[in-house]
Amino acid sequence: MKKTGAIAIIFLFITFSVSAASSEVDKIMQEANQMYQEGKYEEAVKLYNKIIDNDYEGAELYYNLGNAYFKLNKLGYAILYYEKALKLAPDDSDIQYNLKIAKARTIDRIQEIPQLFFVEWWNVLVTSFSVTTWATIVLVFYLVLLIAIGLFFLSKNVKIQKQAFLFGSFAFAILILTVILLFARIKRETSSKYGVLTEQVQSVKVSPDENSNDAFVIHEGIKFEIEDELKDWVKIKLSDGKVGWLKKETFGII
Repeated sequence: MKKTGAIAIIFLFITFSVSAASSEVDKIMQEANQMYQEGKYEEAVKLYNKIIDNDYEGAELYYNLGNAYFKLNKLGYAILYYEKALKLAPDDSDIQYNLKIAKARTIDRIQEIPQLFFVEWWNVLVTSFSVTTWATIVLVFYLVLLIAIGLFFLSKNVKIQKQAFLFGSFAFAILILTVILLFARIKRETSSKYGVLTEQVQSVKVSPDENSNDAFVIHEGIKFEIEDELKDWVKIKLSDGKVGWLKKETFGII
């Protein structure tokens, strides 16, 4: 009984702590939103970042922070947090629109290497939903398949059995496809890292050395893939295929 009581007390303490922390975050979020509405964008940025510093994340939080940075004309940070928001909510039209507007104000115009149409179609399909959404879709079709199997074996009506078989076959096919898409989305997020330049202008080096030659110059807000890391340097790749080395302190990771 003593052990049970102790466990109950610990559980209640943890529940209370989580609830209190969540309440505090909501309070800061409301205050930050109020600062934004009043045009106090610097104060809003500080409050939003305070929430992030406490290990909280969310599409709405990143979206609001991106908006605040955009109002301050800090395009690099605005695009960085729009990209972070879009990663969590890839189907959100407001995030997509604001990101498009912010990118339209950047200096660099990168010509992407053209992809085969089916590769481009597959990439759009994979990134159309987040990992959580794809996992939910997989679960839904798994449950639908179980229901169809149950109806097929439990029903004595031949017509219902036929319908259950057809419906189950369709659910199984969609389940396989969504499982593949889920794993493709997970692989995409875990195997690839992307960054956004937050400095106004930066020279990308041929090698990870301050004294090496410049490979090319990039400007605030440009997005790139991170291919390798070496101490304070990362090897980046632009969408047009250009590669070079950049200091870690000059960008943010999506």
